[in-house]
Amino acid sequence: MPSEQPRVNHDWLDSDAGPVVRPYAMTGGRVAPSGGDFDLVAFVVATVPDLPIGPQLQPEHHAIVAAAWEPISVVELASQLDLSIGVVRVFLGDLRSAGLISLYEPPAATQPHDVDVLKAVVNGLRAL
Repeated sequence: MPSEQPRVNHDWLDSDAGPVVRPYAMTGGRVAPSGGDFDLVAFVVATVPDLPIGPQLQPEHHAIVAAAWEPISVVELASQLDLSIGVVRVFLGDLRSAGLISLYEPPAATQPHDVDVLKAVVNGLRAL
């Protein structure tokens, strides 16, 4: 019989409600990224190896830059850091505005859909 790991209790965790610090508290009540919106499959790349220590940067900003030293998508970043996608988007907006990251969106996300291609797909599906 495998031995059970002792459960660690932390002040910032509540077993029923999850983290005590809510996402809006982490972002200062902001829910949208500064500098405009971006696609969730956009790639994030850090432009500097280390962030300067400053009062405006939180530990999550540092974690994002460390994780984005190699290209990583926005959703992968949120999953890897165990943060909600809304929080990550706000922090990415902060970092992009400061010039500390670059975002590369796939061409399909920035171009409108071709109506003729969509019609051909629908007609092909109907033919099945």
